[in-house]
Amino acid sequence: MNVRRSAAVLAATVVIGTATPAVAASPSPSPSLPSGLYGSSDPTYDGVWRQSLALIALYRVHDQLPAEAVEWLAGQQCANGAFPAFRANPAKACDAKLMVDTNSTAVAAQALSVVGGHGGAVTKAVAWLKSVQNKDGGWGFAPGGASDANSTSVVIGALITQHTPVSTIRNGGKSPYDALLKLSLPCADGGAFAYQPDKKGKLRANADATAAAVVAARGTNFVTARADTDRETTCADATALTPARAAANGASFLAEAVAKDGYLKSVLPGAEDQPDYGNTADAVVALAAQGGPEAARGPLAWLERNSAKWAAQNGPAAYAQLILAAEASGADPGDFGGTDLVKELTATGPAQVTASQEDSEDSEDSGTSVWWMIGAGLAAGAGIGFLLSSRNKRKRP
Repeated sequence: MNVRRSAAVLAATVVIGTATPAVAASPSPSPSLPSGLYGSSDPTYDGVWRQSLALIALYRVHDQLPAEAVEWLAGQQCANGAFPAFRANPAKACDAKLMVDTNSTAVAAQALSVVGGHGGAVTKAVAWLKSVQNKDGGWGFAPGGASDANSTSVVIGALITQHTPVSTIRNGGKSPYDALLKLSLPCADGGAFAYQPDKKGKLRANADATAAAVVAARGTNFVTARADTDRETTCADATALTPARAAANGASFLAEAVAKDGYLKSVLPGAEDQPDYGNTADAVVALAAQGGPEAARGPLAWLERNSAKWAAQNGPAAYAQLILAAEASGADPGDFGGTDLVKELTATGPAQVTASQEDSEDSEDSGTSVWWMIGAGLAAGAGIGFLLSSRNKRKRP
């Protein structure tokens, strides 16, 4: 979960896979964005992702969800249940030219599972995800692509919405956890998770993949991850590796990675040695889910001191990530280092109309009444597309 999806999509078009993207927002807004969309940058590579994270974040803080925003997301779904990163013309049936992916589908399923009234859409999305499960039990970014830790983890999050034991979802006798554990490194290599094996089959520690995998291995997701109880964050090899053991090992790796500076560093090829805000937010969620509030205290405090400018530059997905980090670790999203994250996120999306405003505007009986605008917004959300990109690195998705 991170402002990182555009590079993943671009990479997938070449190699069917991603590398955990973490990108800055587009330098200029798209000229024709639908009214229901969060953010003003081109949604081509992250529209569904950022919309879903925004709705999940607002749900978690018990904020009202704008109907336009929900309907826009629901309108992105194809008839077979899958979601693309962005569907420019929802009125047109999806065809083979439209690239759908597991990450957009899985995060949309999680978002629609909490908004109410979209149970059928969630069921269709999960059914499609099951239909493209690899024989090793996992998922790649694109259907049929080699399984990776990030994609498998976000799909596990979607499966959890159906209240079916993840271990029972199998292909070739393998479950999603089988695929995830194959990407877990031994303690001698830090106990982290790899994104995918490299060309020589070697596993290399990846902090973003580790954060995603820890959350999934704990049996939770974007909607439910929180620091309920304190568990160990030490690494210990086991003859029979379990999801719980792998989660503890991964958390140990993350704790060590943030111990010195309080943040994770960017690993983009050619990038300067600099903080990776999105991955650090993901690590806070993972550490809180595994080790409780104390385990996440250091990187959370660093984000509170340093993330305001990053979030303002990157928009809704960034604000949503910070809200999820705050929520998971018991912090206040309304006063996060002096920033009201909920207010800032809400400001990037459609305005929520209150009952008093509706009554007042309706009584004026004008051609530009709120009722007319709501109708127009819903029509746009159901039948228009948009353009934006926002993540680059990961998908570290």
